[in-house]
Amino acid sequence: MGKLQEFVITFDKNKVMYSPGDPITGTVTIKLVQPLQCKAIKVNCNGFCGITSKVNDTAWTVEEQYFNSTISVADKGTLKQGEHTFPFKFLIPDSAPTSFEGNYGRIIYRVRAFIDTPRFAKDYNTEKAFYLLSLLNLNEVPDIWGTCSSAVTQQFTYMLVKTGTVVLKAQTDMKGYTPGQIIQVTANIHNESGKTTGNMAASLMQRVTYETKRPTHDVRTIVDVEGGVVKAGKEVEWKEQIIVPPLPQSSLAGCDLIKIEYYIKVNLKSPDVMLTLPIHIGNVSLDKKLQPLKKATPPPAEHTPASAPDTSTTDTSALNPTLPPHPNPKPAPRPTPRSRLSINNSPSAPPAEDHQGAEGGTPMNDGFTNKRQSQLVSPNAFSYAPGLFFSQNQQHHGPGSVPSGPMFSESTVATAPYPLEGASSMPIPLILPPDYGTSAYPQEAPPSYNESCNT
Repeated sequence: MGKLQEFVITFDKNKVMYSPGDPITGTVTIKLVQPLQCKAIKVNCNGFCGITSKVNDTAWTVEEQYFNSTISVADKGTLKQGEHTFPFKFLIPDSAPTSFEGNYGRIIYRVRAFIDTPRFAKDYNTEKAFYLLSLLNLNEVPDIWGTCSSAVTQQFTYMLVKTGTVVLKAQTDMKGYTPGQIIQVTANIHNESGKTTGNMAASLMQRVTYETKRPTHDVRTIVDVEGGVVKAGKEVEWKEQIIVPPLPQSSLAGCDLIKIEYYIKVNLKSPDVMLTLPIHIGNVSLDKKLQPLKKATPPPAEHTPASAPDTSTTDTSALNPTLPPHPNPKPAPRPTPRSRLSINNSPSAPPAEDHQGAEGGTPMNDGFTNKRQSQLVSPNAFSYAPGLFFSQNQQHHGPGSVPSGPMFSESTVATAPYPLEGASSMPIPLILPPDYGTSAYPQEAPPSYNESCNT
């Protein structure tokens, strides 16, 4: 580096994780082997989101800026040979979203330092990334309480001949989870056809939408578990568990360019029947003590004398007008006695029509075998999760299948920093995205340049 031997940024206490509203403090250290003339030394702190149309590209097509602050730590002069230290301090806005890194976009936070030298001399710059975590409290998500359930009926066709229907019902025990918690999936399959179904499967899916002129949807299978088949005319109940791995939270509050969704997909290999169960993944787990109580239905109002009009102050003649006399009615003719057998033929409402296959009686597990019930986790899903622990009864079998099609990708899972919660038997490491390292982003002007912000 010529005259410059060292030019680094250091955060106080070597802290790399911050929260919205936190101050970020540190120092810029410069070591010189000989004196260096400079016009100014500036430090910049910024945060932005960049979206691209190509995988892992940094030529952003759309940007959204959250903050951009610059301070001058030294004025025009000559830096003597030796080591120089300049402190800095910035305040992170409360509205800044959580850090994120995906295939088509990133939410980046960094501190940069610049040595502005006289004309025709070489300028120097350096940068250091930090990570922001805005906790998602699942207890504050609307309509989060209760279970998530769905049902679907599919015609079973074999050799172009309809042979019956298959009814699939499924539900999760909750609507919101944190990394380390277990999703309880229950599925009921009623095979009313004459052919054995294919294997059943349940998958934890992630869908990331990058908002551009033509939105890009990045869908992938995070976890995949598989069960057995259902024989013809049988009904079975299948229960499975899915451990939530380290994943970004469902909501990036404050970001308008990236949307993250999660859902459980339950399907049969044959016939092609599938349903989805939307869920949320956050940082603060659900607390049953905070669940709102259901409002009790008020009892029907009873008729009491208080409901009658008050006649103490009302003219009784107005309430009970005098009616003209009527002749005594003639006695009605006696009906012909009916046979005692007619009692059993009295009219009644028709029986309720059951949904075809929806209620198949007591579940029968005859002939039902689980082909495989170990959790399959894509190895790429934990690329940025050092120290994650799994129990011995879980095996890595390779990546699950990922839906293909236009505007869909099959690459690694999107990541974000957060601590693991909700699993007492698992360690709680701090999960960080990959270090951005040296600047691989598009060339940018000095801090005085007004960066564009496209929403």
